[in-house]
Amino acid sequence: MSLQATPSQTVGPYLHIGLNWLITSDLTSDLTSELGGGVDTRAGTSAGRVTIAGRVTDGNGRVVNDSLLEIWQANAHGEYADPMRVAAPGFKGFLGFGRCTTDDNGGFQFTTIKPGAVAGPGGQLQAPHIAVNLFARGLLKQLVTRIYFPGERSNETDPVLQLVPLARRATLIAKPGARSGALEWNVVLRGDNETVFFDC
Repeated sequence: MSLQATPSQTVGPYLHIGLNWLITSDLTSDLTSELGGGVDTRAGTSAGRVTIAGRVTDGNGRVVNDSLLEIWQANAHGEYADPMRVAAPGFKGFLGFGRCTTDDNGGFQFTTIKPGAVAGPGGQLQAPHIAVNLFARGLLKQLVTRIYFPGERSNETDPVLQLVPLARRATLIAKPGARSGALEWNVVLRGDNETVFFDC
């Protein structure tokens, strides 16, 4: 008897079923007391919160109101969460993982901290960034992309950004938002302004 691989299945449109209790759009919610004191020495996080908000749209500019975004990032010192520390009882440190569904207007929002630089290929430091997985109806596999921060000099030498044609890099770099401490970053699934997605 031979085994056959299960074929890929589209994700959605039922992402809310069974997932709502797993939504984590505020990655700083367990750091309230530490953030008030400036630095969480256990998690290596600094006090500055940042809100990243945007919308997911298709190639015709229509909102995608049933997609799911997951983010993964390092803390302010460029360190990812230590599984042993996370598993410890009473852990209140920075996990670096978030999950958010889009609303009726295709909108999403995360509150987090700005990550530090982490080592990339060959040990070269990457610019501060957040990894993003996007799930939506009609997609057999999630889309993988990144959020970079505006005004970072290290964006010019980031080894991953250098793989992206110059004219398309702006789709990966957030823009200053309307209020202080806020950034805007949108996802366009296809078309002229399609967000850059990576093969992983």
